[in-house]
Amino acid sequence: MNRKTTSNPFTALPETSQTRQNEWFEQWSMLEDHEKFLFEEWIQPYKLSIFNNKNILECGCGGGQHTAFMAEHAAQVTAVDLNTVELAKHRNQHRNNIHFLDADIATMDLGQQFDVVISIGVVHHTDNPDRTVTNLKRHLKPGGVLILWLYSAEGNTLVRYGVEPIRKLFLRHLSRTHLLHISKFITFLLYFPIYSLYLLPLRFLPYYEYFQNFRRLSFTRNLLNVFDKLNAPQTYFITRQKAESFVNDMEDAQVLPYKGVSWSVSGRLPIPNVVK
Repeated sequence: MNRKTTSNPFTALPETSQTRQNEWFEQWSMLEDHEKFLFEEWIQPYKLSIFNNKNILECGCGGGQHTAFMAEHAAQVTAVDLNTVELAKHRNQHRNNIHFLDADIATMDLGQQFDVVISIGVVHHTDNPDRTVTNLKRHLKPGGVLILWLYSAEGNTLVRYGVEPIRKLFLRHLSRTHLLHISKFITFLLYFPIYSLYLLPLRFLPYYEYFQNFRRLSFTRNLLNVFDKLNAPQTYFITRQKAESFVNDMEDAQVLPYKGVSWSVSGRLPIPNVVK
């Protein structure tokens, strides 16, 4: 296992250089995400109409849940993942406008460019987010739109310095079944403060905005949120400055906070000036 010793622009170090990580296949085999409203909020400032009749590249499709949302509107979706393609393909077998591809989004070269390149909740789990985003942008047509959703460093102090050390020391070697049971117990316990203390107008409480979503979601969907935090093999928490650097060479660049714990990042690839 290789660890970096040089200065790191992110707020976490990768635990492994492995490219295939079975944790993700197990996670999306056990749990699903059908909450379209979350996806719609994560792609802000855009609406689902951004996908209308477009050729879409989804980078990190997981279990294929977001793939299905986009396929309802898109002309074609190319859904890429390194760990879960067969699972996502099976769950979307009734759709004929999706092409699934087993590849590493950080290094793939698909030989074509797309109207929209989107990655929701994936870039911050890759070995090198800078390299990954650079590669995603290579697959954009001039005038094409990049959409990312990323965990933020700001607002995630408890996860970064509380949950992450516990995960690395005690949880990473557990079976996913045991981790699921632990996650269910934690999710159950969270209901007590979230439906009592967090109902008060105490906005200074950690994760105050984030827990507003907790009350909108089912127990199963909240369980997915908890399990995801404990299961991820590695996570970089992206500062606002770093998020802005991902799109600082793009037009209509935006970095919008979401619930105090993440960034919705987007930009449009400039169209080169044609000299006549």
